[in-house]
Amino acid sequence: MTIGKYIGGVAAVITRRVDGRYLLLQRSPHKDYAQSIWEPVTGRLEQGEGFIDALYREVREETGLSIQPSLILGTTHFYRGSKLPENELIGVVFLCQPVEQDFIHLNPEHTRYLWVTANEAWNILKDSNLSTQWTRRVIQRAEQVRQLADSRLIDIFHQEGFELG
Repeated sequence: MTIGKYIGGVAAVITRRVDGRYLLLQRSPHKDYAQSIWEPVTGRLEQGEGFIDALYREVREETGLSIQPSLILGTTHFYRGSKLPENELIGVVFLCQPVEQDFIHLNPEHTRYLWVTANEAWNILKDSNLSTQWTRRVIQRAEQVRQLADSRLIDIFHQEGFELG
């Protein structure tokens, strides 16, 4: 069995704290796989690179942003095309926030970007292809985590006697 050069991957689901919007990037129509789909930042680990280092590098390369990872949303199985070992890798999906303003500098891998609410993302991510459905699932997971954190924060405020609103 042939082992591919890349064995691990990362994804960064980037959300702004101020309004809860998620960053989606549209892949170039000239890419070899998943042309024109909407996705979060994704990428492969380089030889000898760790997941966190790859996360920061990929976000910087694809968007120009500096980010702060908040938590690990989960692990994932990335694949590209036919079911060959060199096309598959295991990865980690991180929930992150940008640490500076929203100025995005796209590299040639992507043609557009959008900051969207979860509902807007679900309306955009309707295609049945596997890549789009994967993106839909990670946004859904991020939204569930965000809502859980918000409800826990409200519970903490109530326990401490703080008034909201």
